[in-house]
Amino acid sequence: MKKLIIFLIFIGCSKILAQQIDYQLETTIHYYADSVQINDAYVKERCILDLYYPKNMASFATIVWFHGGGLTGGQKEIPEALKQKGVAVIGVNYRLYPKVKAPVYIEDAAAAVAWAFKNIASYGGDPNAIFISGHSAGGYLASMVGLDKKYLGQHGIDANKIAGLIPFSGHTITHFTVRKERGIEGTQPIIDELAPLFHVRPDASPLLMITGDRDMELLGRYEENAYMMRMMKVAGHKNTRLMEIDGYGHGMTYPAFPLLINEVKGILDEKD
Repeated sequence: MKKLIIFLIFIGCSKILAQQIDYQLETTIHYYADSVQINDAYVKERCILDLYYPKNMASFATIVWFHGGGLTGGQKEIPEALKQKGVAVIGVNYRLYPKVKAPVYIEDAAAAVAWAFKNIASYGGDPNAIFISGHSAGGYLASMVGLDKKYLGQHGIDANKIAGLIPFSGHTITHFTVRKERGIEGTQPIIDELAPLFHVRPDASPLLMITGDRDMELLGRYEENAYMMRMMKVAGHKNTRLMEIDGYGHGMTYPAFPLLINEVKGILDEKD
């Protein structure tokens, strides 16, 4: 009887593993309303996103991914390492300096996240399982949208509804491009309302920060993330962690993507 039960379990698992998940990619979705973009060519050009999602899954999780590029360059992407992982991925474009200045690119990032909250259910996704991530400038945007509640609040969304924040090598101090806009040298650290560190709070979503090797990272990026971790804990936040990837510098996305997927799965398992 035990052998039969084991055999039946094996057959059942095999059928589950054999099921194919079909994915679909929809591109160039405008995340602002027509009334916003109709008279602004730059909004129409840059404020778009791509959605990659599993078609035959119910209540899937979604990762909103912000590209890097110093807030001055870069293009939306669906990272290959995040494909076919049972989750949706949203790659976001946002407006860039010098055509715009702070906080416009943060507002764009928040509008894209708001689009996900308001629309992902129509594709089969779970609006309670939206995760925010990105690399470098994208990590900075993810942290700002998740920690300064006013940006999503403008769209009627509580930032605490984000299932998890997973920035890669993001500034936690005020971004160096924001400082450049003000004529401040990139080597002069500033912490103000445009710094994630300014918005530490105990009730924020789970926060996992990932950086490269502290001796290889850009402009002390590990150390400022370590300070962010410390201050979140001092503020009473119960779920802030920092991972340092030895042997990798600022371009540490390749080994970090599996950590992102594991974090998503871990948070979802805790909810179940």
